[in-house]
Amino acid sequence: MSIVQEFKEFAVKGNAVDMAVGIIIGAAFGKIVSSVVGDVVMPPIGMLLGGMDFSALALTLSPATADTPAVVIGYGKFIQTLVDFIIVAVAIFMLVKGINALKRKEAAEPAAPAEPSAEQKLLAEIRDLLKQSR
Repeated sequence: MSIVQEFKEFAVKGNAVDMAVGIIIGAAFGKIVSSVVGDVVMPPIGMLLGGMDFSALALTLSPATADTPAVVIGYGKFIQTLVDFIIVAVAIFMLVKGINALKRKEAAEPAAPAEPSAEQKLLAEIRDLLKQSR
């Protein structure tokens, strides 16, 4: 089997396509969460803390000079990213919890009996005919 053929089989398998869709949706979801945190959650928190802008919080290690930029540790951006992560983690946890609950519910429901095969139907007819002939 050629490498191209193997790649085609891999690329069109459901798992690879599902993974690609998940990554794309995850990236879009990450942008939404970043916007929610940066534009909705953090401003009220900053207002409660005296008008503080978290994204501007930084510790300057070395001030800027004429030929070098300032060296800073942007811990405010880290706090915002941490809040992003917590929101994403909670959302994913709730999604997985819901999916698992649905799976458990499906597993608890008894499966409908399978339709008898043609051979089983024929044997049942033969049995019924033998009972009638007695």
